[in-house]
Amino acid sequence: MLLTMDIGNTNVKIGVFDGDKPVASWRVSTKAYRTADEYGMVLYDLLKQCGVSFNDITAAVMSSVAPALNYTVEHMCDYYLHRKPLCVSHTTDTGIELCYDHPSELGTDRIVGAAAAYHFYGGPVIEVDFGSATTFNLVTGDGKFIGGAIAPGIMTATESLVTTAAKLPRIELTSPHNIVGRDTRSCMQSGIIYGYTGLVKYMVERYRELPEMKGAKVVATGGLSEIVAETEPSLFSVVDRALALKGLKYIYDKNN
Repeated sequence: MLLTMDIGNTNVKIGVFDGDKPVASWRVSTKAYRTADEYGMVLYDLLKQCGVSFNDITAAVMSSVAPALNYTVEHMCDYYLHRKPLCVSHTTDTGIELCYDHPSELGTDRIVGAAAAYHFYGGPVIEVDFGSATTFNLVTGDGKFIGGAIAPGIMTATESLVTTAAKLPRIELTSPHNIVGRDTRSCMQSGIIYGYTGLVKYMVERYRELPEMKGAKVVATGGLSEIVAETEPSLFSVVDRALALKGLKYIYDKNN
C-alpha cells in the first residue's frame, strides 16, 4: 500500500492507496511543534480505523510547503514505517515542464496540483486550489507549466478581517441567500463568497484569453472549492477535492 501526504500550511492531507484503489483519506491540522512520535500515533490511529497497519504500508510519497515539518514527517516514516518517502520537488519527474523563472521557489503543492490536473483532465488546464492561499496554475496543451497567480485564501482573508476589525464576528462560510447583506454576518458572507467568486471568475476569463490557454478546462480543488462552485456553477469544469493525493500517487508511480 502507498501512503500519500500533502503537507500544507493549515492541514496535512493523508491518503492510502491499495494499488490504484483509494482506501481512505484524512485531514489533520498542521502543527510544527508536534513530534515524529505524535504524528506516528495519529497515523497509527487513522490507519487502524480502516484495518491497515504500519506493516501494510510499502511506500510513501509526500509534498510539503511547511519546511519546519519536513524532517519530522520523514523521521516518522523512517521510524514507524521503515520507509523513506519520495519527497516531491521541482526536480522530480511530474510529467510537466516547469517554465518558471525560479523553479526552486515554486511550492510543491502547486507542482503536484498542476501535474495532476494535466494528467487526469488534459490540457490546456487551469488548476485553482483553494487552500491557505488561493493559487492559479496554468498548464498548456503540450504540458508546459507557465505560471499563474497567488491570492490570499478565503479562510486566511476572513480571519484577517475578523482580527483586524474588532466589531466583526467570526462567521460560517456559506453562500448567503442574497448578494445584498441585511445584517453584519450576511454582509460579510456576501463580500467574502461573492467577492472571491468574482476574483476567480475574472482571473479565469483573463487566462482563457491567452493564445496557449484557449478552451482551457478549469479544475478546482481544496476545502472551499465547492462553495465557490455552488455560487457560480458554470465556473469550473471539474471539482476534485482529492486532486493532490491522486497527484502524489501518480507522481510516485511515474518515478518508480
